[in-house]
Amino acid sequence: MNPPHFSVIMPVYNAAPYLFATIKSVLTQTDGDLELILVDDGSTDESLGIMLSLASEDARIKLVSQSNQGVSAARNLGLSQARGKLVAFMDADDLWKAEKLEMHGFFHARHPHVAASYAQIAFIYHDAKPGDKAKTYSTVTPGPLTVEQVIAENPTCTMSNLVVVKETIDAVGGFRSDMSYAEDQEWIARLVSFDHDICGMDHHLVDYRMSPNGLSVDLSAMHAGWRSLANLYADHGTVPSAEAIYCRYLSRRALRAGAPAKVALSYAMQGIRSDRLAFLKDARRGWLTLISAVAALLIPRSARIQFFA
Repeated sequence: MNPPHFSVIMPVYNAAPYLFATIKSVLTQTDGDLELILVDDGSTDESLGIMLSLASEDARIKLVSQSNQGVSAARNLGLSQARGKLVAFMDADDLWKAEKLEMHGFFHARHPHVAASYAQIAFIYHDAKPGDKAKTYSTVTPGPLTVEQVIAENPTCTMSNLVVVKETIDAVGGFRSDMSYAEDQEWIARLVSFDHDICGMDHHLVDYRMSPNGLSVDLSAMHAGWRSLANLYADHGTVPSAEAIYCRYLSRRALRAGAPAKVALSYAMQGIRSDRLAFLKDARRGWLTLISAVAALLIPRSARIQFFA
């Protein structure tokens, strides 16, 4: 059997409410020369039943399972099964536009030196229906990404956005299973540090569902995981500026999640202390984040969630 053009790797853990729509957005790609490797990471909800049902209807689906070991181990298991020339990653609650893989395939054919590609992301509400307006869109960075960009803000945003040449993955290795946070950033930074180009396409091809349980995210653990990542690349000399930008992101996330106002302000001030110029360089994000973090002290939590969502 000839290998497919694309291998799509999707880790799944208790994603039943979104899983059917996510899988269908993969199977209905305009370039259907693909295999979809579903990796069940010990789900305890209806996810496995949904996957088994869809696998019985489409021979392109390959289902493998493991005990709950985390997303890195799940992706690595999927990679061990992948046969495609290009590998795409997909989270179990995101959505692809129908032309996603076709456009990436054309891009890599035109730019054979590029190791990985990404596109623009629309951030949508967790319960958004087809045709609903996006809350906001990501920005595609001109030119190949640098390690500094990946560590500071990771323009790719999510693994659901990446398509990577399989030979490149074989060269740089899989995901680190000893990292609970920032494991995707570490892998992308490693790829760039090995002098592989990651380039973007300024087309909206991915919809990212914003979690309704944002407050349950442990921001301090995220920051600690990010520090572990940054320490790996401390010789690049830009950790303070990168931390300023990351703290700006954590402040915005705290505002959106309805965390205590002092948490958002604390991260904003930590970012200012790390590198004031880096924090404020993007006026829209920098000054607006700082002003919002201060203003949040005066706004009731329910109003903050509505305003900053």
